[in-house]
Amino acid sequence: MNTLNKKELIIGIAMLGASLAYLLAAQQLPGHDGVDAATVPKLLAGLLSLLGVMQLVSAFARPKAAAEPASPAPADAEEPSADVVEPKTVFKTLGLILGYMALLGPVGFPIMTVVYLYLQFLVLTPANQKARHLTYLLIAVTCSALIFLLFREAFDLLLPAGLLNNFL
Repeated sequence: MNTLNKKELIIGIAMLGASLAYLLAAQQLPGHDGVDAATVPKLLAGLLSLLGVMQLVSAFARPKAAAEPASPAPADAEEPSADVVEPKTVFKTLGLILGYMALLGPVGFPIMTVVYLYLQFLVLTPANQKARHLTYLLIAVTCSALIFLLFREAFDLLLPAGLLNNFL
């Protein structure tokens, strides 16, 4: 087993251990039949367990060998890897999250969620790809409305409406 697979194995074991500990803690929460305060922690523990198992499976999977040996490329033709996340993207995301949290109360969940999602889509759009503004806006409005209505009607929890208090 090479070093990379050992690291994946250790991460998988740690994830599985953490998920089982979290599941045991979630089982201790008082609850009743149906959806209650313990439902989401149990669901999260189950999903984390699934991720841990998937990580363990990937640790034992054999890495694919390269079909063709890579030919040396000229030094000036190198492009940055698509897997590398630029620090500017991380800082923009953190700024958006902080702005969302700061304005959530006064502006309200529906409006701030639309603004946050739209701007986050723009931040995460690769530089070499054209931004699809209408699509991003439609997804943001739809998700915001569905989440707001889900909390209001299904969970009987009111999210801050902010500026829309008079309309909702």
